[in-house]
Parts: sequence; structure tokens; C-alpha cells
Amino acid sequence: MLQRLDFIENKYEELSLKISDPSVMANQKEWQKLCKEHAELEILVTKYKEYRKAEEELKNAKEMLAEESDRDMREMIQEEIKELNETLERTYQELRILLLPKDPNDERNVFIEIRGGAGGEEAALFASNLFRMYTRYAERKGWKTEIMSINETDIGGMKEVVFMLKGAGAYSKLKYESGVHRVQRVPDTESSGRIHTSTATVAVLPEVDDVELVINPNDLRIDVFRASGHGGQCVNTTDSAVRITHLPSGLAVSCQDEKSQLKNKEKAMKVLKSRLYDIAQAERSAGIAEDRKSQVGTGDRSERIRTYNYPQGRVSDHRIGLTLYRLESFLDGDIDEIIDALITADQAEKMKAMGSEE
Repeated sequence: MLQRLDFIENKYEELSLKISDPSVMANQKEWQKLCKEHAELEILVTKYKEYRKAEEELKNAKEMLAEESDRDMREMIQEEIKELNETLERTYQELRILLLPKDPNDERNVFIEIRGGAGGEEAALFASNLFRMYTRYAERKGWKTEIMSINETDIGGMKEVVFMLKGAGAYSKLKYESGVHRVQRVPDTESSGRIHTSTATVAVLPEVDDVELVINPNDLRIDVFRASGHGGQCVNTTDSAVRITHLPSGLAVSCQDEKSQLKNKEKAMKVLKSRLYDIAQAERSAGIAEDRKSQVGTGDRSERIRTYNYPQGRVSDHRIGLTLYRLESFLDGDIDEIIDALITADQAEKMKAMGSEE
């Protein structure tokens, strides 16, 4: 690992020279690309220098200890050696995390699709609770929310909602949310006070750039129709709703949230591209690491990942065995504790895999 870090440090120094070269700066596109690469390596190189400094200080402290005869001084040096060993171990683990392969989608915006599952009207109400949870989380992060399509019930539930969260690192935080979410509570319509179990499915997809996924227009069927549901009095008076079907895959996306047919078409195309990109990614990685499944789960959307238990006021993530007894604040968007734990578990599993390859 240290040899690899030496190589990275040399590359960083080379990039430092290049980005200050006037001839390179003349080509703005190339210069910006090199600057981005330089910035990405800077955190790693800075941490490596911190590691080497601690290593040098430890070596000096050990030499001083070997030459020192005064008891009090020896105790002070031994305490310093202990602290330096702890610093070295901590910095080494931080370097290992920084060396983990980066997910190219981590900095992207995300589409989140929530659908009521088993449980009828109660499942639709739970889906609306999840929608509020993610949008409140987005508010805490300073991200923007844009609804792509929504299918509401008469009593405030959501059979389906597709929305976009725009913010730096949105996918890196929310990619572990894909799966089946389960709720246990007494529905408002339950007169006997019996606890019901309902589910909702969540899919998290990274936004895709146009250049990354080219779709043949001949592979699309585009239908327009009159919007229905809770769209306001202007939405459902014209054929503004759009359904795009990708014929080779059979995927269909509808959007009727906007009054403009063109805007609905643009939104539907964005969602379709993200779904096709997600399928392509899954196919590429299908045969990889079958024997090294992550602790945070396979990402399979049929997998039950979390339970929200209202009578006990708890939320439990089944992938990492973490339970929090603060359901109310969690559903209000305070979900960082579980998200951070999922990221840590994923990093630990990747480090374990990286260690077995070293």
C-alpha cells in the first residue's frame, strides 16, 4: 500500500508542475481536467504526508528512549511513543479508506422512486411518510427537491411517487436506501387497535448525463393523454401527460406533474435514462463479487432492509443490526446516523476485501 502511495505522491507532484505550466494553461479544457485530478489526489497526499511525519517522529522518539536514562523523561517519551503509535494506526486506516475505489456515481443527483407495497391504503400512507422523510432530509442538507410524477390516494397516501434530489453527494448518501421498507403500526382505520404490517419499496437511481446513455429514438413510443388526479384545475384540461415506452426493454415512464407536455416529456426521459442506466450497471456487475456480498446488502429491491415500528418508537436496519429508539425524529429526516453507519459498514467490507487481495 505504501508503494502505491509513493506512486500517487509522485503523480501529484507531476500534476502540480503541469497545472502551473503556461503552455498547459493555454488549453483550458485540458487544464481543468488536470486541476480536477490534482484536487482529488490532494486529500490523499496530505494524509500520506501526515502519516510519514508521524512515522519519522516515532523513529526519533524511540532513538531518544534508547539513549535516555532519567526515569521521568523515559516515562514522557514512552507516553509520546504510545500516542504516535495510535496516530500511525488511525492515519493508516484513513489512508486505506481513501484508497478504496470511488463509486463514479457518488457525486450525482438522484431519482428516488417510492411505491406502496403490501397493505393497500396503509402502504400508500407509509409511502407518503417515506417521501416526507427523504424531502425533510434533503432540506437539512440544503438540497433541492423536484417531483417527477406522483399518484396520490384520496386520503393523502401515495401509490407511487418519483422525485429528484439535487445536491452534491446525494447518491453517495442515499444509495443504500434501495429495498423494501416495512412499517408496523395501528392504522387510523383500525377500530380494534390491531397492529398491521405494511411495506413500501424504494429505488434510488443516479441522474445520468446525456453523453453517457444514448437512446435510439426509434426504440421509443411516446403517448400523450389527459392528466388525472390531484393536479389542479389546469393540468387535466389538455393532453399534457406523457408516457414514454422503451420498446426493447418494455420500460414505461409516465409524467403528468407539469402543465406543459414538453416539460413532462423532458422529465419522463430523465427518469427513463436513469432506469436504463441502472439496469446496465446491474448487468455489468451481476457476475462480480458473488462471494463477497457487502454487509449493507445486495441492493436487491426485493430485500427487506428496514423496519419502522410505531408502538415501540424504533427503527431497525436489518443489514447492519442497528436499532434507534427515536422513530419520530428519524421520520422527520434525521437519518444521518443510520446512513453514516451503512457507509462505514460498506467501507469496512471493502477494506476487508482489499486486504485479502494485497
